[in-house]
Amino acid sequence: MPAPASETRAPIALDPGEGEALWFNNDLLIFKATGAQTGGAYLLVEEVARRGKATPLHTHPAEEETFYVLDGEALMHLDGEQRSVTAGCFVSVPPGVPHAYLVTSETARTLILITPGSGAMEDFFRAAGQPAAERALPPAGPLDIERIGLAAQRTGAVAILGPPPFGGPGA
Repeated sequence: MPAPASETRAPIALDPGEGEALWFNNDLLIFKATGAQTGGAYLLVEEVARRGKATPLHTHPAEEETFYVLDGEALMHLDGEQRSVTAGCFVSVPPGVPHAYLVTSETARTLILITPGSGAMEDFFRAAGQPAAERALPPAGPLDIERIGLAAQRTGAVAILGPPPFGGPGA
């Protein structure tokens, strides 16, 4: 019989700003809990993004992606429907459901929960991103779509379906 989870992994306690930091998709990502730390149960990431950040339309074949907006505002595209989300909003996207989002406020801060925490999404974030030089947003620049696409193919964590499904910039 397997040991209870409390016997197989240690508690996780981080102070503000602690956790592995990456620059990914012109954002700052901070891993608050990795799949290795949670025994594969989940991955928890804090994301800080600036106005205009958009994801391509995509799915996650094997993971559920859940968002809790801490600060700011974004436009979420969920399986063909668009919805504005602000601080306090919660969105959970089951595996296989097409989705994307666009930050519409000056900045936005979100907690993203990936379940299960198999490691595929961590691998994707690391392959498509880079270690953050500082715990701040990276310098603004063009999105490296090729790098993101290659990371998606290599890890299998993300299936990119097309470009962001929003109107022009800041839609």
